[in-house]
Amino acid sequence: MKYLQGYPPELLARLEPLVQERRLMAHVLQRYPQAHAVRNERALVDYVGGLKARFMKSAPPLAKVAWDPKLHVVRNALGTHTAVSRVQGGQLKAKREIRIASLFKDAPEPFLKMIVVHELAHLKEREHDKPFYALCQHMEPDYHQLEFDTRLWLTALETEAGPPPSPA
Repeated sequence: MKYLQGYPPELLARLEPLVQERRLMAHVLQRYPQAHAVRNERALVDYVGGLKARFMKSAPPLAKVAWDPKLHVVRNALGTHTAVSRVQGGQLKAKREIRIASLFKDAPEPFLKMIVVHELAHLKEREHDKPFYALCQHMEPDYHQLEFDTRLWLTALETEAGPPPSPA
């Protein structure tokens, strides 16, 4: 359960039967049954832009927002934010991008929102520290619960893929 490392052993022990019996996805989807409607790049740009306009008006503009099919596999990340700096006519210009792992096209909407909020928070706070998480919670009050539930969903995707285990 690599996505759940760092959580208390008592909590992991309570989740273990759901993982072993392949009931974790059903458990997660019972709480978050609705998928989102953000299916293409334009819809993702609008979705991210809406959250940015609502919560981060003074943050620098985004040059690109995109689904990234390689992200989860290559970097073991769910989303990235980058700032590419270039000198143009004696001025330093930074272009900022947010990329979201394509596997979130099929995620419940709150999980997509959690990832977007996380990446938007990096526009103001670089490190995963107290001000960073305070900003995440400002944009999404249930941020920490959604992060945990997203980790459960990712664990279920990984552990419930393929044929079920043979009965002993």
